[in-house]
Amino acid sequence: MSSIYILPVDPKAPANASVPNIDAARLWAAAPVGAKPAKVGTTRVFYATPDAQNITALTSLGNDFGTKTGDERREIVRKAIGSAVKQVKGLGEGVEGQKVVVDASADSHAAAVAAHLALYNFTLKTKPQSPFDPSLQEPLPEKLTFEPTGVSAEWDTGVIYAKAQNLARTLTELPGNMMTPTGFTARIKAEFAGIPNVEVIVRDAAWAAEQGMRTFLSVAQGSAEPAKFLEIHYNGGAKDEQPLLLVGKGITFDSGGISLKPGAGMKLMRGDMGGAAAVCAAALGVAQLGLPINLKVLAPLTENLPGPTASKPGDIIYAMNGKSVEIDNTDAEGRLVLADALYYGSTTFKPHTIIDVATLTGAIVIALGELYTGVFTNSDSLWKALDSAGAREHDRFWRMPLDEDFGPQIYSSNADLCNTGGRPAGSCTAALFLKSFVEGVSPFEPGADAPVRWAHLDIAGTMEATRPTPYQETGLTGRPTRALLEFIRNSVKRS
Repeated sequence: MSSIYILPVDPKAPANASVPNIDAARLWAAAPVGAKPAKVGTTRVFYATPDAQNITALTSLGNDFGTKTGDERREIVRKAIGSAVKQVKGLGEGVEGQKVVVDASADSHAAAVAAHLALYNFTLKTKPQSPFDPSLQEPLPEKLTFEPTGVSAEWDTGVIYAKAQNLARTLTELPGNMMTPTGFTARIKAEFAGIPNVEVIVRDAAWAAEQGMRTFLSVAQGSAEPAKFLEIHYNGGAKDEQPLLLVGKGITFDSGGISLKPGAGMKLMRGDMGGAAAVCAAALGVAQLGLPINLKVLAPLTENLPGPTASKPGDIIYAMNGKSVEIDNTDAEGRLVLADALYYGSTTFKPHTIIDVATLTGAIVIALGELYTGVFTNSDSLWKALDSAGAREHDRFWRMPLDEDFGPQIYSSNADLCNTGGRPAGSCTAALFLKSFVEGVSPFEPGADAPVRWAHLDIAGTMEATRPTPYQETGLTGRPTRALLEFIRNSVKRS
């Protein structure tokens, strides 16, 4: 069996890519006359011969790689490695099951992330058997396994980042009949099994009713699937240390309820639990890395269907914090399930920082497309930390206005709040709605910092990639799992 090597090369200095017994400079120079310019990710594959029992993929870092630094340099490495992995896996059955040696010397973390993200390809086809089939008793082996040149802790960390994102991708890609609230909680419990300092708690609708989570349950009442309220407690910090709280929207299928969505493209709404998937996957990464932090994760999980007992437009519900909420549109359900979760989390666990993640509004798709996740926050320091983490992982954020001047759009109904404020600034009014349920999000005195830092991440645009990148195929993305992991790891380093 031949070996497989992936070597990123600087076209201006290919000899610098050094793996024993492989002359990268000679191979790179062997490209035929008239070959395409060596832009980033251009990959040339050299096959095994009687004289060289290996397959070598040389992938270009681009002519300007030597001048790049920091986040830009990291993204170049991701693009180069990802392009090569895609090309190698495209060689077919002849390479399946083989070990791929990756020259990760340019950036071990970025190389590991790109390799494992590029290998991922969701399918439920039966021939060959899909590794994503939920009925599998044992996981199928990876089509390729990766090994870096040299031992690197950063490579190992990159693998955890990528596999966490791939878990979020799988949770969102699985269809609604498989990834029900019950199925979601079962998968999360299995993923965390055996990891120290973790407690996974699955609450039912009766518990939620005892807590007064009426806005959450108002969404669930149209479905026959039992609603679940998932809690993950990771205790990696000091016993009395305030926790970080992550909250993820967990609508496992969203039809829109009585305010029914158009049929075209509705199957994408299997991914409306992308926020819950991302925060749970990020928590798994935190636990696997053993980071010294206390982390709480909440995921209110339900379907949103137009059953005989479903909420109707015009209904008014009293939320857990006592505020009355008019349901103007049952398809604005994400903010209803998050409202009770945010109030419960902020009052029960007294966190210093709260981040909620949700596929919340079509308006953010119009504003930012699928490139940037919209961020609404009351804290400049939290924004800077998120922005830095997103840039490092190229899982990017863009700050949006969180302004009370949008308030009249949602304060002028027959209740304290209306769950929609019309089309103008739709993502801004949604964020303002959520703010009403975060305890401690406003300063006690004018000009002072708020007791609690809070950020709302609207991922309705970044949940899906409609065009491939060098290290991700099209489909549901699992974002912003890596950015959350990087944010948390950075916060631990600074403390």
